[in-house]
Amino acid sequence: MKLIKLSAIAIVATSTIYAKSTQDLQKQVDELQTNLTEMQEQLDKVQEHDAKDNIKFTVDFRSEYNYINYDYDNYSFKDKNGVHDFSGTSAGNDNLMATRLFLNMKSSPMDKLTFTGQLAAYGVWGGHAYGFEDPTLKGWSTSSKASDTLFRIRQAYFVYSDAFSNGLPYSFSVGRRQSTDGFLANHREGNAEPGSPLAHITNMEVDGAMIKLDFGKYVKGSFIKAVVGRAHTGNGVETIYDKGGYRPYAIENGDVNENVDFLVLLGNLYDDGQHKVMFEHANIFNTKGQNLSTKAVSADAGTAYLDAISYQMTGVGDMINDFLDDTTLFLSVARTQYNPDSGHQLLGSTENEDGYSIWAGFTIPDMMTEKGKIGFEYNHGSQYWTPMTWSEDSVMGSKVAVRGDAYEAYWNFNLMGLKNLTGQVRYTYEQHDYTPNIRCSGWVKPEEVDIKAQNFRAFVRYQY
Repeated sequence: MKLIKLSAIAIVATSTIYAKSTQDLQKQVDELQTNLTEMQEQLDKVQEHDAKDNIKFTVDFRSEYNYINYDYDNYSFKDKNGVHDFSGTSAGNDNLMATRLFLNMKSSPMDKLTFTGQLAAYGVWGGHAYGFEDPTLKGWSTSSKASDTLFRIRQAYFVYSDAFSNGLPYSFSVGRRQSTDGFLANHREGNAEPGSPLAHITNMEVDGAMIKLDFGKYVKGSFIKAVVGRAHTGNGVETIYDKGGYRPYAIENGDVNENVDFLVLLGNLYDDGQHKVMFEHANIFNTKGQNLSTKAVSADAGTAYLDAISYQMTGVGDMINDFLDDTTLFLSVARTQYNPDSGHQLLGSTENEDGYSIWAGFTIPDMMTEKGKIGFEYNHGSQYWTPMTWSEDSVMGSKVAVRGDAYEAYWNFNLMGLKNLTGQVRYTYEQHDYTPNIRCSGWVKPEEVDIKAQNFRAFVRYQY
């Protein structure tokens, strides 16, 4: 009996000690959890501060090989030195190598405000610096020599976003905006998302201001943008020491050096994730043409109007099979109209001239790689078709601006299965029926020609 009592006392004592130890341990765990929570809150504040207080850099690096060939069955042009006839000749390059580097920047110092920038370098292997023919001044050597302070800004703009009192979201932006590889062109360039605006009539960087209104709460995915900017300035630093006197940045000879400004309206009419319809209308004021009296190139020759409407279907049908779900179809139609002022001509004409274009294509899964896509595209342009194409979409000139027909096939894929390392193989064939459009040259008359151009391109691209 005594032994039983002693055992009971021992059990009670042990239980008491265990309970006290458990309570202490639980208290320590609670205190540790509190400390960890406080540390995480402090870390979150530091990370949030750093994310807004710094610029985030990303890289887009691409090296490419190009084969180019031109057959001039019928082509001649006239300049001050006379008529130059290239009919029956050919030209080409079977080994053109090039490297392109984009250094992207983004920061958000506060809510509603972001900055986006991009520094760009794009050159051929072994090429001359700045396009000069001095063989001692190579592009690859200039960064190692004390020569100048040149670098190129492809993008630099801020965006402020908010909502009006009625809840309608809006954005406001000023700066140099990337207006290349826009809607539909992203497929052939291997970009997951398109740039802005529509690639069918605009493919050039622009300096300007933009305001965007988002109507998504009324119509799925809809918005509208208005962009005003300047494509060409009629003044320059060279006027500072003009012989006529001290006139910094003044516009002289207004007809020749007039400012060329533009107004662009674009947006989404509808976007539900599968069906997307976009539009764009652009006015180019004081566009370049020719003065009939002096025969000189004039920057105040008239007004150009450009319009496009583009449709894209992402996924055919409604979950029929994986192949159709990953198939994309697109179609775009566009028009340009160049209206010369009195005493001037645009596109070699004193009358209003309309140009038309159609762009159709599709992409399908390659059935060989996880994310690979094969695409086919067709373009057709009429005699006076003249979009804004300063940033060429291929090394042989813009196929979207072709006055004739263009056919293209490409394969985009991930190398080694890595999403950050991609590749492309692309073939483009152009049949020019009229003078090729270069830099929306309003002073050049599109005359009948017969030029066949083809380009084979292969690249490897790293993005991070």
